[in-house]
Amino acid sequence: MFKMLACKRLNCFIKHRAQVWTLAQRKVTTWSPVGAAFNSKPQRRLDVFQDNVGLFGVPELSSPAGFEVATKRALKDTQLLVDKTCHSPPGAATVEYFDQLSDGLCKVADLADFVKVAHPDPLFREAAEKTCIEIGTVVEKLNTNVELSTSLKDLLNSPDILNQLDHDTRRVAELFMFDFEISGIHLEEKLRKEAVALHVKLLDLNNEFLMGSHLPNRIAKSAIPEHLHLHFAKEGSFIQIGGLHADSPDDLLREIAYRIFLYPNGQMLDCLEELLKCRNKLAKLVGYESYAHRALKGTMAKSPTVMDFLELLTDKLKDNPTAPLTVLPICGCRFNIEPSLYSPYFSLGACMEGLNNLFSQLFGVSLMSDQPSAGEVWSEDVRKLAVVHETEGLLGYIYCDFFHRTDKPHQDCHFTIRGGRRCQATGDYQLPVVVLMLSLPHPTKSAPTLLTPGMMENLFHEMGHAMHSMLGRTRYQHVTGTRCATDFAEVPSILMEYFANDYRVVSQFARHYQTGQSLPQSMVARLCESKKVCGAADIQLQVFYAALDQVYHGEPQNRSTTELLKDKQHQFYGLPYTPSTAWQLRFSHLIGYGAKYYSYLMSRAVASMVWKQCFLKDPLNRDMGERYRREMLAHGGAKEPMLMVEGMLQRRPTMEELVDALVSDLNPNFETFIMDSES
Repeated sequence: MFKMLACKRLNCFIKHRAQVWTLAQRKVTTWSPVGAAFNSKPQRRLDVFQDNVGLFGVPELSSPAGFEVATKRALKDTQLLVDKTCHSPPGAATVEYFDQLSDGLCKVADLADFVKVAHPDPLFREAAEKTCIEIGTVVEKLNTNVELSTSLKDLLNSPDILNQLDHDTRRVAELFMFDFEISGIHLEEKLRKEAVALHVKLLDLNNEFLMGSHLPNRIAKSAIPEHLHLHFAKEGSFIQIGGLHADSPDDLLREIAYRIFLYPNGQMLDCLEELLKCRNKLAKLVGYESYAHRALKGTMAKSPTVMDFLELLTDKLKDNPTAPLTVLPICGCRFNIEPSLYSPYFSLGACMEGLNNLFSQLFGVSLMSDQPSAGEVWSEDVRKLAVVHETEGLLGYIYCDFFHRTDKPHQDCHFTIRGGRRCQATGDYQLPVVVLMLSLPHPTKSAPTLLTPGMMENLFHEMGHAMHSMLGRTRYQHVTGTRCATDFAEVPSILMEYFANDYRVVSQFARHYQTGQSLPQSMVARLCESKKVCGAADIQLQVFYAALDQVYHGEPQNRSTTELLKDKQHQFYGLPYTPSTAWQLRFSHLIGYGAKYYSYLMSRAVASMVWKQCFLKDPLNRDMGERYRREMLAHGGAKEPMLMVEGMLQRRPTMEELVDALVSDLNPNFETFIMDSES
């Protein structure tokens, strides 16, 4: 019921004077305050008398032991709220109590969920992990608390009271009730206990599969040509193969890595089979036709008719002569896309300056560098941004953990630390706090951090998630920001990729960190066209993954997961199945995105339609930016996702239009070829 999601007011801003990166040849480039903040090492104030304010400004978290204190306080407050909720008459206050319950637990659990994977101190990570387990156990109990669910059911079963509720309150009440129902709260006691047991078993199976999907396979050294040994980790007389080495130019190396890394593991096959059986059994126990039906309720897709979307997309790709489905040996070679040619134009400071300019023009929002207090951040490399609106004031905080660090997960992601909500008692708005985590190279003595085009695009993508959190102003924390349907949550981030590839946007910030020269338009055009060369094959691969995910979570077919994979690969993908491989055992997204892997394609289709209809003509149009915030970003999950899309496009898109939007993205821009021939 209570999704895992923390508290600090604005410190005085540090006003940076524009800084420069000086060259031996005396040429300089001047950056704005936010650009300068990210193109220089952070300047921490040294004050030996300054108190440690704790991680994210939570006083208890000045040491690992503080997690236990914060957890105990949250659980004590939870019990008081449960008692109040269960003994109060049904009304709008009931939903407010539920949201307070969710908020109180999330402030601790979401923060701990981030710390357990990102903090460099193992003691902090261990303490955070313990907190996650304790809070998770309490959440499971709350999800099956009959008295608590009855208080909500009494509200939803009272037409007179229900009619007095505003739209957001009613929707949040229904969402909380849905979380109860999928936990089996409506079942008689024996079946309810069976549902709880299945939940517990699934937690273990999920963890087992997730961990196993990333473990390397090993093979005797003697089975591998000696000249290839240097590419793999060694373990005594064995070699460990932990990936596909898909980027290697060596055909033999790629083949060996593919066959060994994907070689079937009997224990993992059994784990996946049991996981899928348990998911199906639980779904049917609580009243759904399949796990897919349960997972897709409340999404844009609504039901497993998502397969119609995937099949139509496959047909349209086959019919498009400009979108070859075969994988070319070297994608992008026609355009000579060498990342090192672009990186000098994409210093981290320049990219942050570009984001700041974009948000200022679209939303009237500025990113302002803020000085963290002692103990507030977990690494000296972390930057803190205050997000400030020109009339509304402070909207929230973004902590930027951008640089590579030992033991830090090598992934780009967005964490909600504290969700926004309207505090009914005071009328104040609880400001959202998020973390953006990237893995960028550190600056050197001679140059700031320079991004490849892919890194720049990923930065824009993750900042799309962050601004979804910042620009939302929901009454309830349960539906704040990115707490919305999975197939809608990626729309704002993918839309940012379109801005990152438009020369009118890029030209505002992409300039050489030494000379100040702007990135030539022809280079941006070639970069965009290079992505189309293998675009159809990439999309078809995603279709295959999504279709396999749907089949695994549909009605059981009494066939092995490998047999199902063979069928779907033949139906949806151009390359044949390789015998004695089990790619599905490396499909870790089955855990977090079970029956929802299609979401990436659906979100990209919606983002494409929004871009072409609303921003292609003028990507910096303020009126359109305000409409985008009003119709799509402001509501979080408080509004049906397709209604938000309809509000933005001012019509409801058909399945055919969504598919056409994806396919049309692959059409070549012949002006690029003309530009190339002229140069």
